[in-house]
Amino acid sequence: MIEDIFLPSLLERFIKNLENQKKSEFTIIAYKKDLEQFVGFLTSKEISDIREAKKEHIQEFINKLISDNYTKKSASRKLNSIRTFFRFLKQEGVIDFNFALDVSHPKYSSAPPRIFTKVEYRALRDYAREDARSYALVEILLQTGIRIGELANIRLSDIKENELVVRYYGKNPQREIPLNTSAKRAIEEYLKIRPQSKNDHLFVTRTGKPLLIRNIRQIISRCFREVEIKDATVNDLRNTFIAHQLMSGASIDYIAKLVGHKRLSSTERYLQLIKEETKRKEGLGEL
Repeated sequence: MIEDIFLPSLLERFIKNLENQKKSEFTIIAYKKDLEQFVGFLTSKEISDIREAKKEHIQEFINKLISDNYTKKSASRKLNSIRTFFRFLKQEGVIDFNFALDVSHPKYSSAPPRIFTKVEYRALRDYAREDARSYALVEILLQTGIRIGELANIRLSDIKENELVVRYYGKNPQREIPLNTSAKRAIEEYLKIRPQSKNDHLFVTRTGKPLLIRNIRQIISRCFREVEIKDATVNDLRNTFIAHQLMSGASIDYIAKLVGHKRLSSTERYLQLIKEETKRKEGLGEL
């Protein structure tokens, strides 16, 4: 049983508990970031003893996130982090009831996956070619459909002759996926200029440190801005890969396994989008 009821200490113990459970580095970072934000909010309310926190404080925190222009989806994720934290506190006997469960998730509707047109992704690739690292980042995402976290986690030893080993990431299992000629060539060109580093991550900074998820997002977001692709996200490259593969005749089962979808329904929802995309003048074209 935990005797300390002060927030910073409890958060530290919670993170240590996640580490003991062998949670992924990315999962732990996400929890820590969400909960530090929540603890900061409580501190602004002069609350340092967790027992003084109420359901109303959590609701106010969620409302503030939305008023501060966080998406409802992001606010909902942060609420999940808070619920998990309070479940841990209840298990440890710090609190008697997990009142975070009484706070409702903000309602939101998921926007349909965005699929880049041929004009859009060709412009993106043409611009990214000016920098070997940027181009390799874009090509791997576009030609394999992996997640940004999986991309950041690639090691040099994961690059095989004709395939890429995608390591465990969060709850997603390790898998091997094929590398086409375009992706292999982009990686080869990047390796020629990759800074010397004792670190074995494929993508590193100019000082040899691993390129973080936020670094990758910044690089690709800059590419979007330069070619004037508005309201795009890194995940849209993954969406485009899935749609293109399905349009090329690949089976839903195969694509689901390739991109790490746990449910076939996650892959199937692209089928209607594909029907709509084929009606567009530009279409997807060839990657």
